[in-house]
Amino acid sequence: MENGKRIAMFGLAGLLLAAALIGVGQQVAAPQSTLHAGPSAVDQVLTFVESASNYLGQGLLYVLNLITKDRLSSDLEKPLGYLAFITLILVFFGLIEFARKVIWIGIIIGWVLLIVRIVLDALKV
Repeated sequence: MENGKRIAMFGLAGLLLAAALIGVGQQVAAPQSTLHAGPSAVDQVLTFVESASNYLGQGLLYVLNLITKDRLSSDLEKPLGYLAFITLILVFFGLIEFARKVIWIGIIIGWVLLIVRIVLDALKV
C-alpha cells in the first residue's frame, strides 16, 4: 500500500510538471511597451526592513537626545534602528513561543477534563 501511495504522488507530480511545461510553451509575449518589471519580493522585504529600522532609529535617537540633552550624533540612527528591529523580532518570536506553551497547557487541561467527563458519564450508567 505504501508503494501505491508513492507511485500516485510521483504520478501527480509528473502531471503537474507536464501541465506547467505545456503552459509555458503557450504563453504569448506582450508588446514591449506594456512590459514593466516591478520590484521583486526580496526588494520589497528589504525596503520594509530598512524603512522600519530607520523609523525605529529616529524614534530611539529622539528619546535618547531628550534624555542626554542633544549630545548624541545622528550617526547612531541606523545602528540603533537595526538593533531595535532585530530586538523586536526576537521579542515577537519569544511571545510566539510563550503562546505556544500556553496553548499546549490549555489543550492538555481540555483533554484531561474531557476524559474526566467521559469517565463520569460512563460511571453514571
